[in-house]
Amino acid sequence: MKIFVTGIGGQLGYDVINELKKRGHEAVGSDIFDSVEQHVEYRKLDITDKEAVEKTLTEVRPDAVIHCAAWTAVDAAEDEENLPKVRAINVDGPQNLANVCKKLDCKMIQISTDYVFDGQGETPWQPDCKDYAPLNVYGQSKLDGELAVANTLEKYFIVRIAWVFGVNGNNFIKTMLNVGKKYPEVRVVNDQIGTPTYTFDLARLLVDMAESDKYGYYHATNEGGYISWYEFTCEIFRQAGYDTKVTPVTTAEYGLSKAARPFNSRLDKSKLAENGFEPLPAWQDAVARYLKEIK
Repeated sequence: MKIFVTGIGGQLGYDVINELKKRGHEAVGSDIFDSVEQHVEYRKLDITDKEAVEKTLTEVRPDAVIHCAAWTAVDAAEDEENLPKVRAINVDGPQNLANVCKKLDCKMIQISTDYVFDGQGETPWQPDCKDYAPLNVYGQSKLDGELAVANTLEKYFIVRIAWVFGVNGNNFIKTMLNVGKKYPEVRVVNDQIGTPTYTFDLARLLVDMAESDKYGYYHATNEGGYISWYEFTCEIFRQAGYDTKVTPVTTAEYGLSKAARPFNSRLDKSKLAENGFEPLPAWQDAVARYLKEIK
């Protein structure tokens, strides 16, 4: 298969390209940079440029598009001056890609987030739940991006993830390791509950999906149970051999961030196994493998 991947300069796109190459697929990567370090056929592409998207995809003629590029700076998305850019990247970008995928009869995998829900209660969110109520600008933009794809295509996968970490970029684990080195104590919220997603593991699943025709909405985070950010930090420090004290605090005690955060980021992933996809390994195991990778 020939597969076009956006955002390969980021955590997920980087791992998706590696997974495609490992399996012998023809991979074409894109991002907004002039060049990338990976050895792959590369096209510089601004997904917000409708004509450029049409020209590039028509030339490449992929069998599937795995769309990893996104605006992910949640707090910065709340700034009024960023609003047009956030929507251009997270809404117009997926729409531009979906329009060309429809013309080419090409599959599309759109990456989304738990932030499309209101984050209330304790019940895990089902992939086909339509009770959307994003808490912030980022969540609304990702929801509108989902809908752009679902309303345009029949051959689509919408894959919601949460608490992402990967080798090629900044993330919570790297931040905590840096903070834990410098300070004897860290304060971490214990009332936001979810599960981490290791991009290395997710990449394998996304390529499995691209090779299939089991279209629809899915949730995909690592297995291993739901946890708080506090519990996540405790396990990171335990595995890294840090003796830094981790103090649990509520979101209110921690202090308000610019964008409201969901308390309930539990995603029900049972649909993966029901459709023959292999679930991601336990997050504890993912952390162990990740720490070895970044040493």
